[in-house]
Amino acid sequence: MTQETRYADLAQRKAVVLLGSILIVALCGIVYELIIGAVSSYLLGNSIYQFSLTIGFFMFAMGVGSYVSRFIGGNLIQAFVWVELALAVVGGLCSIALFMLFPYAPWLYTTGMFFFISAIGLLVGLEIPILTRVLSQRSTTRESISDVLSLDYIGALIGSVAFPILLLPSLGLISSSFAIGLTNCGVALLNVLWLRDELDDFKRMLMATLVTFLLLCVLTLTANRITAFAQDHLYFDQIVMRKQSPYQALVVTNTWKKNDVRLYIDGHLQFAQADEYRYHEALVHPLMTWGGRAPEQVLILGGGDGLAVREILRHPSITRIDLVDLDPAITDLARDFEPLKRLNKNAMSAEVLHLYNMDAFTFVKDAEVKYDRVILDFPDPHNEALSKLYAVEFYAMVRRILAPGGAVVSQSSSPFFSPHTYWTVGHTMAEIFPQVVNYQVSVPSFGVWGFTLASLDPAATLGPLPDGLRYLTPQTFAAALDFPSDIQPRRALRVNSIFNPTIYEEYAKDLGRF
Repeated sequence: MTQETRYADLAQRKAVVLLGSILIVALCGIVYELIIGAVSSYLLGNSIYQFSLTIGFFMFAMGVGSYVSRFIGGNLIQAFVWVELALAVVGGLCSIALFMLFPYAPWLYTTGMFFFISAIGLLVGLEIPILTRVLSQRSTTRESISDVLSLDYIGALIGSVAFPILLLPSLGLISSSFAIGLTNCGVALLNVLWLRDELDDFKRMLMATLVTFLLLCVLTLTANRITAFAQDHLYFDQIVMRKQSPYQALVVTNTWKKNDVRLYIDGHLQFAQADEYRYHEALVHPLMTWGGRAPEQVLILGGGDGLAVREILRHPSITRIDLVDLDPAITDLARDFEPLKRLNKNAMSAEVLHLYNMDAFTFVKDAEVKYDRVILDFPDPHNEALSKLYAVEFYAMVRRILAPGGAVVSQSSSPFFSPHTYWTVGHTMAEIFPQVVNYQVSVPSFGVWGFTLASLDPAATLGPLPDGLRYLTPQTFAAALDFPSDIQPRRALRVNSIFNPTIYEEYAKDLGRF
């Protein structure tokens, strides 16, 4: 092999390293974007808004980075390594930093969010132009641009698929950001070692890379402790269980002195042991006794904690309960985790219960059973995915699976904190059902909370309640029908539809008042 051939072979191997770096850094860049969008969606809700904001400003910052790259001269490979190290640190720390900022003040979180979006986007925007310029020294500009953009798009695809399928379920948000930061640092280390002859100061670059790599290794290995520390800042009580499922983050806390078990999903309180009975008695028993006919078959959509099932089992006429909850992690928790199992009185192991871990919309669309009662216990409609479960089309499908004289109830958010959201539920149900009844109760952990009951029988009324209830009586239900003027709707409402999802817009406006 001639010396010229050896030089060509060496140049080819260097080009392969640089092209491989493009693939990996593109993967890392898209994952950082998804992490910030996911953290903001978890903490602030309204996923469309958060991801749109994140993607928009991220792309803008990438454009700024691409423009700035024209002013970078000198040793381009060395510049690329410095960019990778900066990106590894900033991107690796973005998730934990945002979780730590959130409890203090909304403006502080927003400032931090835009800082990380801008900084990461700027650095990602620098990478591709720098590598394109390096590769153009070894081939034509046309070939370099073609190779770089092809691998950039492939890497973005791999990252966007890997995040929801592999990274988030197995590592969680904080560990994922550490791991991706470590990946960026690995790219820098590979380039330092393989392209050492191209560097002006190999020893200094190697030392900086190794220090950054060691830091991120330590952070990745201690991610569970760091995650626990961050979650302790989000919750006032002691955390007794935490789990990241493919769909959501589950946290159970307990105040040992008061024995108050609480379940949080994506940072939002789902119930508190101290007063959950108020919510679940109000959700279940008016529906179950509505019209006087004893129900036999009941469908619960949501309610994977088993607390609504516990209340339904007070009615001896029940022969079948179908519970549909998308996430098996929550239903497994309710069945096997002792604090929740005690709270729901082992309801998840009842013989009459049939469990389906699937999408509620799909279940109702395909259901062939006729149910006497249907309970809709969904989270508030804070994003477009949940909005469809409060849509007129969905209520039409629910009506189709109701037996004659059947009835349905929905939790409908707080008529005090989100009045237009609450009344939109009733307004939308009234398009489908001949009778709609709005009522509200006081649940100290949530404040005033509202429900909407709809029946196929326009003359149906409350029947005899079961014995042993801790909160609900005929008198408290009669009082729950009365709405003070300050929680009445303040303007005309629109029907919520899949094709015109107004309810999550109402929800964002309502919460914006506080």
